[in-house]
Amino acid sequence: MRKGFLTFAAVGLLATGSMAACGDDGGSDQAGGSTDKKPKIGVILPDSKSSARWEGADRKYLKEAFDAAGVDSDIQNAQNDKNAFQTIADQMITNGVNVLMIVNLDSGTGKAVLDKAKSQGVATIDYDRLTLGGSAQYYVSFDNEAVGKLQGEGLSKCLTDKGAKNPSIAYLNGSPTDNNATLFKNGYDSVLKPKFDSKEYTKVADDSVPAWDNAQAATIFEQQLTKARGKIDGVLAANDGLGNAAISVLKKNKLNGKVPVTGQDATKEGLQNILLGDQCMTVYKAVKKEADAAAELAIGLAKGQKKDTGQTVKDPEGGRDVPAVLLEPKAIYKDNVKDVVADGYVTKDELCTGNFAKLCTDAGIS
Repeated sequence: MRKGFLTFAAVGLLATGSMAACGDDGGSDQAGGSTDKKPKIGVILPDSKSSARWEGADRKYLKEAFDAAGVDSDIQNAQNDKNAFQTIADQMITNGVNVLMIVNLDSGTGKAVLDKAKSQGVATIDYDRLTLGGSAQYYVSFDNEAVGKLQGEGLSKCLTDKGAKNPSIAYLNGSPTDNNATLFKNGYDSVLKPKFDSKEYTKVADDSVPAWDNAQAATIFEQQLTKARGKIDGVLAANDGLGNAAISVLKKNKLNGKVPVTGQDATKEGLQNILLGDQCMTVYKAVKKEADAAAELAIGLAKGQKKDTGQTVKDPEGGRDVPAVLLEPKAIYKDNVKDVVADGYVTKDELCTGNFAKLCTDAGIS
């Protein structure tokens, strides 16, 4: 996927679309405030271990957007603790937030929080992950099946580049409680399953990693490699953290750089692994654009306004068409790591430290 950079048409609709003041009718379309009350927005992030993005990018970009709009905000992290997630939500509602934005840990916990907020007249947004059966007024994310498709295409490209014949493939899927992980898998299965069915590729392992836990991912991949008697030729890892966990095991077995590994999130670590040749690709999601789109919707709701996104996503559990903003992801290989730096997501100073300086120069990063 080399054409252009990230499109942002959906969010353009927010900026130019109609805006109507909405009273709080207690239904699914309620707005979370009115113009005579200073907006206050609560955000609950999921953890800080599964991906560096939550604390390194999302928190920063959301706060900047709220501050620029003169809106009070309270951004907290549940650290993968369901009880803490619910406690934080209760405290935010008690403290008078007009809007609650969540990245759920699982749909059950997320639904309970969203339903309680709705009963208290607090507007809600699903950020990055859709809460199945939930009641959020908006869902803001990336096209997650497209993310998975890029991963499948990326692994196939890297295997072809290495001249692999009938390669044995291992899957390290994301958390089974994260709907995004299901969508990612739908995407990469759409590319790889036909190859498995035709016997062009062989799938030797297919495991989900609870809570996207990188330590567990390393253990799981070590077991996969042992079971396959060391014959794994490609790893579909659902994000950079899981990819790095696989790479750590491959290094111990002197297989790093020989076995293509995918990723997602364009983390500093993931990009450095790509520069080293240990990871074949990642998927870049412009988190600032995601955060800005969600913040714009949240600020509107907090002021008693709703905006038309021009898109919906079907909640397969609740049967609801959820107004949505879905952004376009981008595949990143060694030859376009520079695009992530140019976009400001990772700086050259962060990425090109020590031994990576020459690798950055060779990759055209300036």
